Order: sequence, then C-alpha cells, then structure tokens
Amino acid sequence: MALNRFDGVKVLLTGAGSGIGRATALRLVSEGATVFAVDLAKDGLAETAGSATGPGGIVTHAADVSDEPAVVEAVRAAAAELGGIDVLVNVAGVHKATPIDTLTVEDLQRLFSVNLVGTALFCREALRHLPDGTGVIVNVASSAAAHGNPYMTAYSASKGAVLAFSLSLAAEVVGRGIRVVPVSPGTVRTPLTSNPDVLPRDLDLSYYGRIRSPLGAASPEQIAGVIAFAASRDGGYLTGAEIRVDGGSHT
Repeated sequence: MALNRFDGVKVLLTGAGSGIGRATALRLVSEGATVFAVDLAKDGLAETAGSATGPGGIVTHAADVSDEPAVVEAVRAAAAELGGIDVLVNVAGVHKATPIDTLTVEDLQRLFSVNLVGTALFCREALRHLPDGTGVIVNVASSAAAHGNPYMTAYSASKGAVLAFSLSLAAEVVGRGIRVVPVSPGTVRTPLTSNPDVLPRDLDLSYYGRIRSPLGAASPEQIAGVIAFAASRDGGYLTGAEIRVDGGSHT
C-alpha cells in the first residue's frame, strides 16, 4: 500500500549513511518527505542518496554529530536548504563492548559524546525551527537503556541517558505542541552490530542466548517503519512514551 504521510514534510535525519538511518531516509523519501541527511561518512551518504526513490527528495550533509559547531551549522544548513524543519530524527550512534575491567574514560567519552551529546545538541538547535503544534522529534535509544547487557555498561548508560533525556524533553516542550518520541530497538542487523568490536567472540555470550528474540534480529527497515509511524500524523497522540521494538526478547 502506497503511503503519502510525509508529502511536503521537511525532515532532518542523522546517521543516514547506513543501517537504521539509511533505511529511515529511504522510507521517508518514499512517503514524500524531503530529507536533509546527516552522517560523518560521505561515501555512506552518497550510497543512501543513490538508493532513494519516491516522490520525496534527499540532500546530504557530512558532519560529526559530537562536534557542537558542526551541529549548529548542520541545523542552520538544513533549515535554509529545506525552508524549515518539521521533523528531527536522531539515529546517529556508536556501539562498542566495554567489559568493566577494560573500561576507559575514552570509551565513556566517545559513547556519550555521540549517543547523548549529539542527540541533545541536534534537539536544542532544531527546536529553534520546529513548528509549534506539529513539530516532531524521534530519538533512537535502545532496549539496552532499560535491560541488562553484559559488557555493554557504557553503551547501555549512554542509551539510558538518551531515553531519560527524551522523556524529560517531551515534558518540557509539550506546551508548544511538539512531540518527542524515543524508539528503542533490540538487536538489529546493521553494519554497526556486525562489527566484532561490538561483542568480541572471545567473551562469554551465553547470557545473550537467554534474551534472544524468537523472531530473530530485526531488519533496519522494520525499525524505520516504526520511526515513520512515530513521526507521522498516525502517531499524533504519542509523546513522552518509549516505543520498544525488540521482538519480544525481554518479555
């Protein structure tokens, strides 16, 4: 069934160079959105733009989401290029295993600077442009925000911070009629999760066998569909509530 929920909608999307971000960009363009796609990887952005089809359009912009001046410039450029911003989708993130005996300050700083600080900065800047009454922010958190994940203390903490940030931001801007929705995927088949640094095979991974979804890992497209729903008018009564998309792995 063809959908046109995003006809004329101007979307700023981070993490668009691969995985969930790319799938979300393609989904929104297919539904009519004009997407300002941000990622650090220029090649990834080019692949995303080359794969986009549908009534919408896509503009790419390379930026490091953890760099404040780069974020300020990206949001300024998005508003200028699109003629405003209706929806912000924060997907950009990093993932790394950090067994507690090897956890470093650098690990913590990197995971928090991208996952939390990048998300917060884009929200701060985009809120200067999002229209009262119809503006939407969707932040990608993780099921790791609320459930134990061995060797993932730093990553889980950073995504827990994204979830807490999103819930409080929703309460702060509800008076403007702006919705904020955190989406928390479980395991997703992406280049990020296939990286051996995420869960090195020399670790005892037996715990993860107990929380594996009977549906298997999600595809990026399945998560993108949920993000599109949350950002669309179909999700118009949804704000300040987490959408957990983990295939029942923690039920």
